[in-house]
Amino acid sequence: MSGGILTILWQGLRGVFYLALYVLLISGNDFVLFNLAWCFIYLGFLLFLPLGTPLVLQLVLGFVAGISLDMVFDTGGVHAAAAVLLMYLRPWVLRLLTPRDGYDAQDSVNIHQMGWQWMVVYLVLLTAIHHAAFFLLELGSFRFVGLTLAKIVLSTLYTALALLIIQLVFYPTKRRKR
Repeated sequence: MSGGILTILWQGLRGVFYLALYVLLISGNDFVLFNLAWCFIYLGFLLFLPLGTPLVLQLVLGFVAGISLDMVFDTGGVHAAAAVLLMYLRPWVLRLLTPRDGYDAQDSVNIHQMGWQWMVVYLVLLTAIHHAAFFLLELGSFRFVGLTLAKIVLSTLYTALALLIIQLVFYPTKRRKR
């Protein structure tokens, strides 16, 4: 098998793992804090895709991941809409955060390659965008804006922290050669 096919298979398995983990953890409300902060751990699959992933593939993966969760949780497309928006804006955020010497073709979103500061800004920005879209669409009106803003902020911090921990524990420590 060629490296490209193995990469695709690996990413597919990673996606299934993140979605299954999210469904198992959230369905029992084990990762919800005080009914205000949700840990959307499945975003790790989307946010940690290789940097060279084509935009169309990112959008399709975002839609498939989101609609899968919408079907499991009967949320009417809220996950799909937020995930597609996230994947649409991801390349813009990557361009905004491009290091001085640029990205290498083989770079991946990895805290050990990109550094703490880059990873925290990347995760918080994109997670906040996703959560704002998700919770505002879920609310469907502006009646409980304070509560919704609290959910957005607390869930963003909770999810970003969980994804940072996942990066530290499960991603390789290879440093970029300079």
